[in-house]
Amino acid sequence: MSQTASLSQVQAVESAVTQYLTVNLAQEEYAIDILAVREIRGWTPVTRIPQAPSYVLGVLNLRGAIVPVLDLRLRFGLAREEYNATTVTVIITVAGRHFGVVVDGVSDVLDVEGGAIKPVPDMGTAVDTEYLKGLTSVGQRMVLLLDVDKLLQPQDAQMLEAALPAVTDVKAVA
Repeated sequence: MSQTASLSQVQAVESAVTQYLTVNLAQEEYAIDILAVREIRGWTPVTRIPQAPSYVLGVLNLRGAIVPVLDLRLRFGLAREEYNATTVTVIITVAGRHFGVVVDGVSDVLDVEGGAIKPVPDMGTAVDTEYLKGLTSVGQRMVLLLDVDKLLQPQDAQMLEAALPAVTDVKAVA
């Protein structure tokens, strides 16, 4: 009986559907769990934070809340691109903390069954896959599923929290 219950629990997890927002980054598709997405905004300049890591662009004022903004291209070690009309900032909430990620554009929303998620292949130490929680195929293309909990490292969050009191007048700077 317990084996039957365990099998049905596994089948329920595998058939559970999770929705993901797909975003474009350097001509690859990444997906963010839709439950973590708070909003999608067009690119606007941010206030820079001194001595922040290169991928932390700065902060923006989101209806009175100060939100750190990361460039995912820089976070993943990709070449920086000029921001244009399709560049967006996706505001994400993780553990009650809001932060923005700048991506080249957004595509659509995918429904992904648990059984369709494949593990990230072991690439050795040459490739850092800590930001990925899996892969899924959509038609002929692969979509990389992001682990949003790992995008903002604890040391980055602490550095930003320490710097934020110094940002007294949040205004857009190019």
